[in-house]
Amino acid sequence: MWTGQKMKAAKNPTQASLPAFYRATGRSIGWWQIFANLIGALTVTSYFVFFDQVFPAMQIRNTFYVLAIMFIILAAIAFVIFNFWQKDLIRYLQLTAQNKPVDADLQKKAQRKILNMPFMSALVSFFNWFLAAITMSTYSVVSGSSGAQALAFDLVEGLRVFGGTLIGGVITAAIIFFITDAKCRQNWSAFFPEGGLAKMSGVFRLKLRARMFVIFVLASILPLILMAVLSYNKASMMLEMDPGEVIQSLLYLTAFLLIVTLAVAIFLSRSFSTGIIDPISQMEAAMAQVEKGDLSATVIVISNDELGALGENFNQMTEGLKDRYRLRQSLDLAKEVQQNLLPMENPHFPGLDIAGKSIYCDETGGDYFDFFDSAAGSKQKYGVVVGDVSDHGIPSALLMASTRAFLRQRTALAGSIADIVGDVNRQLTRDVEDTGRFMTLFYLQIDMHDRCLNWVRAGHEPALLYDPASDRFEELAGEGIALGVDGSWQYAASRRDDLTDGQIILLSTDGIWEARNPQDQMFGRQAVSDIIRQHAQTSAAKIQDAILTELDRFQEGIASADDITLVVIKITGQIAHSS
Repeated sequence: MWTGQKMKAAKNPTQASLPAFYRATGRSIGWWQIFANLIGALTVTSYFVFFDQVFPAMQIRNTFYVLAIMFIILAAIAFVIFNFWQKDLIRYLQLTAQNKPVDADLQKKAQRKILNMPFMSALVSFFNWFLAAITMSTYSVVSGSSGAQALAFDLVEGLRVFGGTLIGGVITAAIIFFITDAKCRQNWSAFFPEGGLAKMSGVFRLKLRARMFVIFVLASILPLILMAVLSYNKASMMLEMDPGEVIQSLLYLTAFLLIVTLAVAIFLSRSFSTGIIDPISQMEAAMAQVEKGDLSATVIVISNDELGALGENFNQMTEGLKDRYRLRQSLDLAKEVQQNLLPMENPHFPGLDIAGKSIYCDETGGDYFDFFDSAAGSKQKYGVVVGDVSDHGIPSALLMASTRAFLRQRTALAGSIADIVGDVNRQLTRDVEDTGRFMTLFYLQIDMHDRCLNWVRAGHEPALLYDPASDRFEELAGEGIALGVDGSWQYAASRRDDLTDGQIILLSTDGIWEARNPQDQMFGRQAVSDIIRQHAQTSAAKIQDAILTELDRFQEGIASADDITLVVIKITGQIAHSS
């Protein structure tokens, strides 16, 4: 994986440059495979000729002739197998080079081929080594001495050649796998322009744990086993040969195996560590960019294991962060717009002290309150509205905004508050009847001229009136269903006379009563009544603050599950009747 900012075109081709880049990489892979197999073949042959002396010294030239001919034949076999196997991949590259449309099926086949290429390279190499093991063991038996006893000895030597050649094949195939894997990583990202490399189905994956185990076995366990077996064989030869010669031969053999083991261990360890450290370093750089607020940072996934999955998850995370950031911006804007729809300050109605406030549990909510000054001429009538949309969030905020617009438009026209609520209900029902959403509403009209209250209750909580003179609470109830349920509903207004100074009226939503503390206890209406009684001599704003303060203390830091809205109205003075 490489960060998008660090990626170089020369090492990470675009899809347009992929055919030419793949041809260059393919040639490199081919030469590396030939070189690795050649080194492996020379190493194994040198061991059997010079150290184990399975092949007599006089036949060294013939042995290397056989090796050369066999190597050319096996290379040709590998070439044929590979060309047949990657025909879908070649076809895909040809179409891409010609800018022709590529069938989705062919693209998936090509993607699977390029991901499976390291395994296929190792498999073909091991198959050739298997053929080489059969050939070399047969040659060992045939080139040996004649006679029954010699034949039995030659067969044993042949088995040793077969086993040793297979071990060399396993090590060489592993090296070829890591070489091909490193080279193919330079192409993988271009084959997956839309991502999904680590989730591609139908491909072989060597997990990091398996890679570590393979390297550990090849670089540590297998050499120890070989040394133990060879030491035992050499020790058994002391009965037939000069012990000094055996010991000297064993030292040469140990030095040979040590050099080979170190070379294999260094190569495999470096390949494995590079495949881990580089992606993690690039991931760290990308994460540092994200930490600084740069959400455009991505990683190019070129690994078909856990690191590849981690890279794809990182890219998905940054995309999710972008979406969340955009959503957050939208919510902040929606919150700002909705807050501007609520009264910016408390109204100054003659004879009334009013304080109102809404607290949303989300960025936006469905609670609503508003004030209307209907005083005209000698009529001193003032309206206060509190509403609560079902649920909360953006949909509720939109419904709240629509209801506010309907109410403001309708209150500017003539008619009673029952007519106003009925007209708004009909209009709102047309908009929401198929959504299942609704809005409860309490419309209170205070007539300071006639010293009375008129209200319409549309499915909302009853308002609460407190008279300090009698120390009595009274609910302003009434019949009526929520807005948006039945457009034909006829609302009726309720009335209460004898409005006197000092009386307190509370309009609120159920978010106050139903608030709960960590013990799952409900705040309740009685607690609100007690607070109003205790602060009846203070201003409406102080009564409101006292309620919210006590509610916050009661919740003990628990976030509210619903929006909270309350409007406190206090009758403060007599209004002279106009003649």
